Amino acid sequence: MAATFTPRVFSGIQPSGGLHLGNYLGAIKRFVDMQNNGLNGQSFETIYCMVDLHAITVWQDPATLAKNTRELCAGFIASGIDPERSVLINQSQVPEHAQLAWIFNTVARMGWMQRMTQWKDKAGKNAQNASLGLFAYPALMAADILLYHATHVPVGEDQKQHLELTRDIAAKFNNDYGVDFFPMTEPVIEGAATRVMSLRDGTKKMSKSDASDASRINMTDDADTIARKIRKAKTDPEPLPETLDGLADRPDARNLINIYAALSDITAERAMAQVAGQPFSSFKPALADLAVEKLSPISGEMARLMQDTAQLDAILARGAERARDIAAPILAETYRIVGLVR
Repeated sequence: MAATFTPRVFSGIQPSGGLHLGNYLGAIKRFVDMQNNGLNGQSFETIYCMVDLHAITVWQDPATLAKNTRELCAGFIASGIDPERSVLINQSQVPEHAQLAWIFNTVARMGWMQRMTQWKDKAGKNAQNASLGLFAYPALMAADILLYHATHVPVGEDQKQHLELTRDIAAKFNNDYGVDFFPMTEPVIEGAATRVMSLRDGTKKMSKSDASDASRINMTDDADTIARKIRKAKTDPEPLPETLDGLADRPDARNLINIYAALSDITAERAMAQVAGQPFSSFKPALADLAVEKLSPISGEMARLMQDTAQLDAILARGAERARDIAAPILAETYRIVGLVR
């Protein structure tokens, strides 16, 4: 008889600095929706994580990392994550993450890790000088998810391969030990703007590492800055077409339509129908007004929360207690299955 698992969502974001619109639309906004509305009519327990152990796979300034972790926590809460309804944690406060990751390091195969495109991209020609942690990153990600027997993970396309590896690790563990213990976690990849692109180059993902601050909307930007960046976003001289198909070779325009749709909570097709034929001189001011309406309350609340870091630390400490209530029995059973005496 197949095991049954509590419907549970897990996902996380690295606190490596500069929470931006891409993080909000591609991740946090979806986290809030799953907390409040579930998925396809089903409710879920929701666990959201600042994955600070992942962040240190490349060197981080310690004081900056601590600030970024608190700022990300503030961003979660300001966006609508309720730390009473969801479990809100930073990864390093729950040691079971690292403990299960070691078990999974013995399950995962070197060849699996070497095929990870993010490893190839981040290590590049400097692979011999990359950290062991960066190489083993996907095993820790698998532990993050499976430590809670998470059944669903909202992820962007760029993380889909890592989730497939999570499923491979779960399947191999279950097969190696003759158990049906870890679930086959399902990815949740949906939404109009799961991949938000740069405001300066619609072919590149919006990134905190881009040298140009004009390429992104930071979640700490004030209303005037948000509006200015939208108005100056790269476009082309043609008006908006009648259908989405007309944007096939216009990545900058398509990116702005996706952002408009996601902020409006409508499909890209419906957004296109609303603005079809408009010149950018009309569309961009409307998008700027919409972005200010939706985002400036979040940036204001983040600033307020960052004035009381003790409160944020208390929220994370309480989240860690709640997370460990779920994680500790799962880790203990994993140890028993493997034969580790406790």
